[in-house]
Amino acid sequence: MKAYESNTHYASKVRECSNFAIREIKKVCKDVGPRPAGYEGEKKGQDYVEKLMTPIADEVKREKFTLSPKAFMSWVMIDGVLALIAAIFGIFCNTGILPPAVETVLRVVSIFLVVLAVFFLLGEFLFYKEVLDPFFKKEESSNVICTRKASGETKRRIIIGGHMDTAYEWRYTYLGGPKLVTTVVVSAVLGLLITLGLSIAGLFVESRTAEIVMIIVHAITLPALISVMFFVNWKLPVDGAADDLTGVFASMATLLYLKNNDIRFENTEVVAVSMGAEEEGLRGSKAFAKAHGDEYKNDGVETIFVALDTLRDYDFMGIVTKDMTATVNLDKQACALMKKAAENAEVPVNFTTTPLGSTDAAATQQGGIKSVAFTSMDPAPARYYHTRDDNVKVLEMKTLEDSLKVILETVFLFDEQGLKDSY
Repeated sequence: MKAYESNTHYASKVRECSNFAIREIKKVCKDVGPRPAGYEGEKKGQDYVEKLMTPIADEVKREKFTLSPKAFMSWVMIDGVLALIAAIFGIFCNTGILPPAVETVLRVVSIFLVVLAVFFLLGEFLFYKEVLDPFFKKEESSNVICTRKASGETKRRIIIGGHMDTAYEWRYTYLGGPKLVTTVVVSAVLGLLITLGLSIAGLFVESRTAEIVMIIVHAITLPALISVMFFVNWKLPVDGAADDLTGVFASMATLLYLKNNDIRFENTEVVAVSMGAEEEGLRGSKAFAKAHGDEYKNDGVETIFVALDTLRDYDFMGIVTKDMTATVNLDKQACALMKKAAENAEVPVNFTTTPLGSTDAAATQQGGIKSVAFTSMDPAPARYYHTRDDNVKVLEMKTLEDSLKVILETVFLFDEQGLKDSY
């Protein structure tokens, strides 16, 4: 049975659940506000989901974990500082006023600093490893897991989740949108690489003319290296209405639809998760995968995870096949399942990748749980992305409602056919 066949008043029932999601998003934004991972706002948001879902789900569990808030995005500022110091050392080394021995030491130190910066960039941003976490204070976050059980033996399990936590504002996205933030990022990365190249070249160059040219090039990179240090506005965590309360409450609305329409699958368990700490390097989904990855692989229940992230921009609705800056392949069968579900829902959805950044699906896929992500955001990025503009004013009912239709069709199709290579 398809989802749209489950109720004679399907459209109005989906609209009710979409209204539920919009209403709850507005309530959290008003009563709780910003929810940076590991702090009181996130805790209150998870408290609210736990209370809200207790009468809707059969079981609601809170799983706590520790993380180092701010460690993940601090690599940006740290890299800027390291590269700036290396560039300044390079300028002094090329002036010819330093003793040769001191000059050589500073050039080697410069190379080390830039290599360290590249290591932080690759480790924290590209691969989402906990490289800087040991140097930051630990705090507590949590995942809230809401389950609607099967009526009989559980043979399949579909987990749907968004994240409760919110980002600190990206200053340049707010000030100038995608063009400015792209310019700052590209300039900073080029500045970092140029600084590394000049630091290495300085060990071999003896021409005075070349040294003067190197001073000029170093000087040109300084504004880019300085600007990136102010990339994150640590004083302003955002509301995160679209990113990602839409994902959280679309997940919860899925369980609400099943409950309100007295639908309980005989062999399929449906789980909605409000993840913590996604904006801090996927720490919540990593904790979830660590806690359940082996369990799901060994309990004989066919399991998939569907990450929902930023359900707002209708024209960019997509099923993510490659996540974590396109370095992690998500499950092909889960992607095929969602594509067929979108066709059943008659919603235009294409396959896409996450060009920069990641969703929780990457962490759960790496943790051994077959995963797929569903997003609806302009990858430019959108003007509201990680800014104060991500508030209730950006919510789009049509996008959320059609996303919910795709999610419901995914659940029904998974219950009926499980995972297959094609549908």
